[in-house]
Amino acid sequence: MPEVVWILIEALIKAVCILTMILLSAATFVYFERKISALIQNRYGPNRVGPFGVLQPFADVFKLFLKEDLVPKASDKWVHRYAPIISLGVTVAVFAVIPFANYFTIGTGETARKIYMGIAPNLNIGFLFILAMTSVGVYGITLAGWSSNNKYSLLGGLRSSAQMISYELSMGLSVIGVLLVSNYFTTAQNGSWTNTLSLNTIVMNQSGWKWNILLQPLGFLIFLVSAFAETNRAPFDLPEAEPELVGGFNTEYSGMKFGMFFLAEYGNMATSGAIITLLFLGGWQLPFPAQWLGLTEGSIWLAIAQFASFLLKIILVAVFFIWVRWSIPRFRYDQLMNLGWKVMLPLALLNIVITGIVLLIIS
Repeated sequence: MPEVVWILIEALIKAVCILTMILLSAATFVYFERKISALIQNRYGPNRVGPFGVLQPFADVFKLFLKEDLVPKASDKWVHRYAPIISLGVTVAVFAVIPFANYFTIGTGETARKIYMGIAPNLNIGFLFILAMTSVGVYGITLAGWSSNNKYSLLGGLRSSAQMISYELSMGLSVIGVLLVSNYFTTAQNGSWTNTLSLNTIVMNQSGWKWNILLQPLGFLIFLVSAFAETNRAPFDLPEAEPELVGGFNTEYSGMKFGMFFLAEYGNMATSGAIITLLFLGGWQLPFPAQWLGLTEGSIWLAIAQFASFLLKIILVAVFFIWVRWSIPRFRYDQLMNLGWKVMLPLALLNIVITGIVLLIIS
């Protein structure tokens, strides 16, 4: 069989698996959200549908499928229809460049093939691709607010745009330190300066507990706060503040269109958890040498162990997101802007200067 056919089949299988994982992760995080919030508020949470209520998220999706799709008479119906598709599509597209583990080898000798755990994990502009796609995600919310022809929805969309502008700068600047550190380690290994934005390379440079959360603690904090704002989750859920905007940008949505925004929110939480894990928590790196498990590089069992490590880190980040949502009250809009422009942006610039000086001294 021609090589190009193998590549297409492999990419198709990976795409189906990743799409299934995203949908299942959204359902899982909805369940976690309900159970953790119930624990914090001394309630039971879902406990009727399935054992321990684990089937409740699937029952909710089925309910949304059966709800009537209401569209305001004066709305822009085409934009109103495609806005939730944009939000969910961007969430899915980001996972194209995320490495879930290192490669494993099938076959021997000349027929041996390296199978990477991801669709395009070694893409040399993978990092830029993620920044670009997460920036596009705000268009879904903004267009949803504008197309609904509702003042509350419009205000929610405008808030989302202003929020994205405020925190996108800090988010982009906070990871420049990560790129500088990653290039330093790559240069030390190759003997020459190398410019790579591959996420797999960033992860490999964090081997042996050289995790960027230890080398870039300030960058990690800035990126973490920006991730809360990017995902529109409390304490930065201003675009859908119910007491002020009756639900915000999704006020005029019902049925599965509302469900798509719901899926996009929890999918974005999984995306943020994956990006934070890749950039700061060692990615798929195990917290101990693989030799302790008797595993060698290229074995499928090592790839499975790395995938499990990556998945566990994402779950821990998601649980932290949920815990913060049910512990901290919503910021006022002026507090949100002040934090973005007057605190986080100067700190992100300071982090770049400090990182550059330190790397210049030790190199």
